[in-house]
Amino acid sequence: MKIKKRINIFRRSLMRGLTKNIGQSSFDKKDVVKYPIRRILISRPNHRLGNLLLITPLLQETINRFPDSKIDLFIKGGAGNVIFQNYKNVNRLIQLPKKPFSSLGTYLSSWVKIRFTKYDLVINANEESSSGRLSTLFANSHYKFLGEYNQEADLLYTDYHHIAKYPIYNFRAYLKKMGFHVSYFDMPALHLKLNSKELKNGKQVLMNIVKNDKKTICLFTNATGEKCYPELWWGIFYEKIKTDFPDYNIIEMLPIENISRLKRKVPGYYSDDIREMTSVIAQCALFIGADSGVMHLAGASGTPTMGLFCVTDEIKYAPYDNKSLAVNTNKLSNTEIMFVIADVLT
Repeated sequence: MKIKKRINIFRRSLMRGLTKNIGQSSFDKKDVVKYPIRRILISRPNHRLGNLLLITPLLQETINRFPDSKIDLFIKGGAGNVIFQNYKNVNRLIQLPKKPFSSLGTYLSSWVKIRFTKYDLVINANEESSSGRLSTLFANSHYKFLGEYNQEADLLYTDYHHIAKYPIYNFRAYLKKMGFHVSYFDMPALHLKLNSKELKNGKQVLMNIVKNDKKTICLFTNATGEKCYPELWWGIFYEKIKTDFPDYNIIEMLPIENISRLKRKVPGYYSDDIREMTSVIAQCALFIGADSGVMHLAGASGTPTMGLFCVTDEIKYAPYDNKSLAVNTNKLSNTEIMFVIADVLT
């Protein structure tokens, strides 16, 4: 393991240990009518594409509960501008720089903004985030939800431990204590809110690649670190899927490095525009890729998404909704995976 990675793991572990018992969610039930919730801050100070996409279900849950609210997002990096641009309730993105010490003024001013803006409710989107807990406590708000674990929901719902779902289950429990009526059944999915123009463009981009009207399977062969499957694995997998599904186009979505683990055997698509990428995936019959930000991007497109897992926890990170699912490649052979694909495509 690289020294930098070890330092980051130690830093996160230390911060979680120092902050896990600091503060509690707060409200006074008799004040709920007196102080209506109109101005909200959701805190997820993280820059990774997948982690930002994974708060879109919580954002939708908040909007559904408080449809007239204005919502600020306390995040990191610049991807939020693209991800949340079509969420009308999002009032402002307060964005920490990815490298705080290189932009110390911007970093400090972001914290000042959440301190001197008066919010009715602050929501910590990830219980495990030490910076999320600290920012929730630091923000100026009448009500504060830190995201505490809810044992009742854990016992009742098999999907409680999914990273996009447990904040919603916990938030609903908090709202129930406040006196709101809560339904636990509907669970929002990841959503990028593509508009009709974007979808039309995605359809045209895909047509320019495949040049026919057959349905398309999109493969994304990249991921970070140990999550990334080697070229040999992808080569064998591609030959199997090509043989078993001859009536489908197969394309490879290329990563930011513009490299192909299929050695350019199939038509490739490359873009650094994540909304266009999502619009192209939205035109496909199935997306298949390892656990990554792009896998979650596919999940946000509405297209059935098959996530391939070999090292990370599929219960926590699986794509979901619209026939999407996780496949553990340590447990299923390629032949067995083809049966799963056939079921998804029917």
